[in-house]
Amino acid sequence: MDITSLATSVDTGWTLLGAAMVFFMQAGFCMLESGLTRAKNAGNIIMKNLVDFAVGTPFYWFLGFGIMFGSAGLFIGKADLFSIHQTDFTTMIFQTVFCATSATIVSGAVAERTKFSSYCIFSCVISLIIYPISGHWIWGGGWLSVLGFHDFAGSTAVHMVGGVAALMGAIVVGPRIGKYKKDGSSNAILGHNLTSAALGVFILWFCWFGFNGCSTVGLSDGLSDTAARVFYTTNLATCTATLGALITTWIKYKKPDVSMTLNGTLAGLVAITAGCDTVTPVGAAIIGVISGVCIVFAVEIIDKKLKVDDPVGAVAVHGFCGMLGTILTGLFSYYDFGSGERIGLFYGGGAHFFLVQCLGVLTVALWSGCISFIVFKLLKHTIGIRCSAEEELDGLDLHEHGLTSAYADFTLSSSINNFGGHNEKVKDLLMAPENEKVPMDEAVPVQLKETKHIPGEPITAYDSKITKITILAKQNRFDDLKEALDAIDITGMTVTNVLGCGVQKGRTDYYRGVKMETILHPRIQVDIVVCTVPASLVIETARKVLYTGHIGDGKIFVYDVEQVIKVRTGEVGREALLDVDINKKQ
Repeated sequence: MDITSLATSVDTGWTLLGAAMVFFMQAGFCMLESGLTRAKNAGNIIMKNLVDFAVGTPFYWFLGFGIMFGSAGLFIGKADLFSIHQTDFTTMIFQTVFCATSATIVSGAVAERTKFSSYCIFSCVISLIIYPISGHWIWGGGWLSVLGFHDFAGSTAVHMVGGVAALMGAIVVGPRIGKYKKDGSSNAILGHNLTSAALGVFILWFCWFGFNGCSTVGLSDGLSDTAARVFYTTNLATCTATLGALITTWIKYKKPDVSMTLNGTLAGLVAITAGCDTVTPVGAAIIGVISGVCIVFAVEIIDKKLKVDDPVGAVAVHGFCGMLGTILTGLFSYYDFGSGERIGLFYGGGAHFFLVQCLGVLTVALWSGCISFIVFKLLKHTIGIRCSAEEELDGLDLHEHGLTSAYADFTLSSSINNFGGHNEKVKDLLMAPENEKVPMDEAVPVQLKETKHIPGEPITAYDSKITKITILAKQNRFDDLKEALDAIDITGMTVTNVLGCGVQKGRTDYYRGVKMETILHPRIQVDIVVCTVPASLVIETARKVLYTGHIGDGKIFVYDVEQVIKVRTGEVGREALLDVDINKKQ
């Protein structure tokens, strides 16, 4: 193999590696969006991130790629149905995954209330014409590229297109039920899994090295130096954006906001994408800080002022920061590393390049916004775009996909109500082994008699006082509590994870910039029924273990129990609480 062929193979391999990494961004978006929304819609989020790629790919192949990279026209490329004249499959797959990224941005902004069928149709449209036409202007030899517009890896071409489309979708579909109060103020609707959201951000951060770095589409002829510079500026801007968002929320909300800081990380990634090849490390750091600080205010303005319900911050992250990063490229580009000419306004390049960047942002935003708005409106007035109130309240997983929950281990399977047919294995698992069963005719019969003791008669199991004690405590105190209760011969208890607050209503807190007036804190609820062990002993033991003297130590509730019945034997009262295995009584 000669040197030229080797270089070509290396360039192809580098680009294909980038395509694989950009494809994996779908997983990052899926984790992020599902984590920042409610559990009852997690399956729907998964399906949308899966299907927008599966649907968008054939439509981009059918028409999109041709009109994006066709040689004819300053405004639109030459149509090439099914890309039959294309032989550069490396470029085709690389651009396909970029197209999918733009499409999947929309799903987060319209999450939790949009019909799955309508979303699929929009994914087709954005892959078919919206993304390819503006992409032709920028990367396909169109009028913006002729003017000198610079968007190296797609702050505008990919992210702003998707972000503006997401804005139009969120406006047309409207806010989620309960998002805004009657006075117009915003309610915080918390995502169900910040761990998932954080993992999604880390996946996206990793994949962005392919998104930006592999956009050199090669490593030969000095492109390896460009790729290295892109890797460095991308990472630096992301770190400073993360710190910018963290410090801003720390000052603004008195504590660093987790989900907003995650948005800050993405803001830096989006903003640096346009000029990652032309800015210096100093310029990259400044772009990161600006985007990290601005994202906090952008999310709040979109939510509180514009009243646009965007559960994951897609509009602010991709739409606003895509625009911001492209404009800042006009200011901080040190020089064109290809021609060696100074082009940034802050480096003596003049205003021309900066104005071209502004013009490109404006026209692409108008194109994406207008067409997306029309498409969403057509969907609204034809097949409908929003699910019913009942479907939204129950969750899209149930009504759109027949999925009770994306977390099956935390729900009761419907099969436990049916022991016939194919459910014998379920029956075997739920029913006790034969040698532990007590035949019904040998069990003590259940007799619900008056439990009040009659003077002069011997005390029976039915006459013993039975007390239920409910303890609400901090989760981190449960092990100590259980150990103390074991020490006083408490052998049975029911433990539940609960949420709640006391009279103080928790503390004032913020979620994504929205003030939460009542906070439900996680607690452990321990239910105990005692008869032989004195209730006062249980109460004092629990108090000693749980007491710290601070608000939130917990509460203890005491109830009289009318009767206790052991299902297996039919025993009642005190005898039903008898632990025959270890000879202890409660």
